[in-house]
Amino acid sequence: MPKQSVSVTLQAVTKRFKNTKGRDDIVAVHESDFTVVPGELVTLLGPSGCGKTTTLRMIAGFELPSSGKILIGNEDVSMLPPNARDKATVFQSYGLFPHMNVFDNVAYGLKLRKVDKAEIQRKVMETLALVGLKDLADRSPGRLSGGQQQRVALARSLIVEPAVLLLDEPLSNLDALLREQMRIEIRRIQKTLGITAIYVTHDRVEAMSLSDRVIVMKDGVIQQIGTPSQIYEDPASCFVAGFVGKVAFFPVTVSGGGEGHWDCTLGGKPLRVTRASAEVKPGTEAVLMARPESLRLLEPGKGFIEGTVRMNVYLGHSVESFLDTPYGEVLVQIDDPASKTLFVEGAAVSIGFEVERVRLLSRE
Repeated sequence: MPKQSVSVTLQAVTKRFKNTKGRDDIVAVHESDFTVVPGELVTLLGPSGCGKTTTLRMIAGFELPSSGKILIGNEDVSMLPPNARDKATVFQSYGLFPHMNVFDNVAYGLKLRKVDKAEIQRKVMETLALVGLKDLADRSPGRLSGGQQQRVALARSLIVEPAVLLLDEPLSNLDALLREQMRIEIRRIQKTLGITAIYVTHDRVEAMSLSDRVIVMKDGVIQQIGTPSQIYEDPASCFVAGFVGKVAFFPVTVSGGGEGHWDCTLGGKPLRVTRASAEVKPGTEAVLMARPESLRLLEPGKGFIEGTVRMNVYLGHSVESFLDTPYGEVLVQIDDPASKTLFVEGAAVSIGFEVERVRLLSRE
């Protein structure tokens, strides 16, 4: 449906808000630099106040950058108003007109453009079919579920055939099941159309399941850009590691290193690790990052860390064991529990590592 997929580029974009109380300006976004390639879905991920929504609003034209450039395709749109940019935005609130039915809500943008009635009829029904609402064209928004209303809002944005689709936490008002369903729908539609899309969320599951790439932000600064697997498996920092998934951190001393390995000491025991961030150097203090699925429960004395099973949580496909250890609570994920020996609550255990799945990070 879109005319042609285009890129979106930010070049050293900074946004400052004036502080009216005589204090320093608030830097909401600091020298953001990235490119979204044509047809890619990129998610801006981070906690509240990290600058992700401000970044999206600058791309949309609702905020102007204090410095830097924003390009859609080859066009510098940095100072253009929202209506002069070839994009459409889907907001957290659906913003549907309650006095119009689904058809008229979706057709609204085409009517403003004075498109021929026959063409409006064709395009609206085609777009409603794309989002699975073809049979609800005559229904009023008040008679739709939350997920259906969000699909109407999505259809209304897509029907004007934008070059870029911007989505600002569009699923935050939905319950957990609907969020999961709509994630799949948004991804399917975006891939079907091949449209360039930028998505904002603080939900790591949304970011990991939707995106071609994820941009993790903190305090207005980009921390890491990568595919979901890169962000999860090879985080650049403890912040990124903790924000995108469950993780345990263990302090280690890096005693040496060679080609593709680092020799460490954890709790007085030697450990060789094969993955580390660029900042980790021999002779320094570092942190060993371990995801729950990279840990193994062993008999006492056989692993690196001693602990006690405090609670087991059965999830069907896995069991989550929560352990009390000298390093605090540690979560161990046991996949396919029917084929494994489980330690009962209160049992003494030790923790081992799958060394190819853990990673050394610099201390923050």
